[in-house]
Amino acid sequence: MSRRIYSDITDLIEKRRAEGLIKEERVITSPQGTEIEVGSRKNVLNFCANNYLGLSNHPAVRQAAKDTMDSRGYGLSSVRFICGTQDIHRELETKVSEFLGTDDTILYAACYDANAGIFEPFLDSDSAIIADQLNHASIISGVRLCKAKRYIYSHNQTGTGSYSFDGKDLPGLEAILSSEEVQNCRYRMVSTDGVFSMNGDIAPLDRIVKLCNKYDALLMVDDSHATGYIGATGRGTHEHYGVMGSVDLITTTFGKALGGASGGCTSGRKELIDWLRQMSRPYLFSNTVAPAVVGATIKAIDMLTQSTALRDKVHENANYFRDGIRKAGFSIIDGETAIVPIMFGGYENDAVLVQKFANDLLEHGVYAIGFFFPVVALGQSRIRVQLSAAHTREQLDRAIQAFVAVGRENGIVN
Repeated sequence: MSRRIYSDITDLIEKRRAEGLIKEERVITSPQGTEIEVGSRKNVLNFCANNYLGLSNHPAVRQAAKDTMDSRGYGLSSVRFICGTQDIHRELETKVSEFLGTDDTILYAACYDANAGIFEPFLDSDSAIIADQLNHASIISGVRLCKAKRYIYSHNQTGTGSYSFDGKDLPGLEAILSSEEVQNCRYRMVSTDGVFSMNGDIAPLDRIVKLCNKYDALLMVDDSHATGYIGATGRGTHEHYGVMGSVDLITTTFGKALGGASGGCTSGRKELIDWLRQMSRPYLFSNTVAPAVVGATIKAIDMLTQSTALRDKVHENANYFRDGIRKAGFSIIDGETAIVPIMFGGYENDAVLVQKFANDLLEHGVYAIGFFFPVVALGQSRIRVQLSAAHTREQLDRAIQAFVAVGRENGIVN
């Protein structure tokens, strides 16, 4: 075809390929787990799934999905308000609300949809959104869909000054909230990740809640990388900081710790959830979450409610790996989650290096992915290691040994 865009895009792709920056998809030929088959490679250790509690292929979760499909079918072929709401959808919404300590919950096909549909129903041009600098792309997409004024505060900084992060100077959260321009807005909403997926750090919700109360702002938290294992009983970031009941809106996913399939939700104050049911476009115009996903997620929540064993195990594994990889000489971002970023920012051509390092790891039987700009800031390339409750101590040791071997091959550690 003669349209210019085809040749331009081909050139752009080839340029990225020549620079070593093309994202390649590895094909897995087994169920998700701590050991997987990648193409012809068998028994590859998996350290980059969001399978924090090891439930993606858990027998009880699989059986719940099968049983629900037998009793409620494969799909609903509709949206919720037409003919797509089953009793199990309301059951899951009730269970999520009880688990998170909220009034009510609304289901979405994915947390991306929940974030895409959360701002527009509440905020117009006379409102303000104040967002953390490192918020997830889905939050950014949702913000762009509404007409509210937009403000960015420096990552996890809640003060009144100006702060530097990743080479950018931005004001703190209170500096923005207290400004005359923002206070003159009809509504204000602060938006943050609970656990930041690329850094593995946790938003200081205790301080953020106090500021939202002080300056009359709603608080929205995306807890996708926290629900199930952060907090004493895995309720999430708000439990971790002792502010359960003080967050207006929580979005989260069923596609990570809670079974790893798909689906997400927004949970929070009853009045806000009622309004989302009436006005949130991804909810109104997307098919209902499939019955099998609903049944399996109900089972996952029941398992977490009965015991903290999986939550405790993933933290034990994360601490063990973090300690071992630090002692081996790698630079990491410290944290207390199951995400351990191993940093390559101090090396020349770090984006290319991190891709090579990940490919070399696969040759040593470890599946991990390199992240580079624009997924992370320039000069902040990393391999994000994600731990699971299903990892054994032997697997952790094998992974650390592989990192050390590849690190020596690439002149990164001694």
